[in-house]
Amino acid sequence: MIAKHLKILGFKCEDKVTELQGVATSVCFDLYGCIQVLIRPKVDEDGKLNNCYWIDIARLKVIGEAPVMEVPNFEHGPVAEGLQGPEDKPVPA
Repeated sequence: MIAKHLKILGFKCEDKVTELQGVATSVCFDLYGCIQVLIRPKVDEDGKLNNCYWIDIARLKVIGEAPVMEVPNFEHGPVAEGLQGPEDKPVPA
C-alpha cells in the first residue's frame, strides 16, 4: 500500500479545496495515521521560490500526465542503500 502512495511523487497535482497547484516532492506517513504530500508550487515570474505546503493525500488530484522528472528507486540501488544523497542533483526528465 505504501508504494501506491509514493507513485504521486513527481506529478503535478491540485488541491481539491484550495486549487493550489504544484509538483508532489515528498510523501509523509506520520504516527497519527495521516498521509501528506509536500506540494511545491511554480516559481514566480521574478524567479522567487514559493512556499511549499503539506496537504492530505485525499485532497489531491493528479493533473499531470507524467512525472516532471524521474523518481528515485527507493527499493534498490544507491538511493535505497543511502549512498546517494541530496547533494547529487537529479536530472530533469
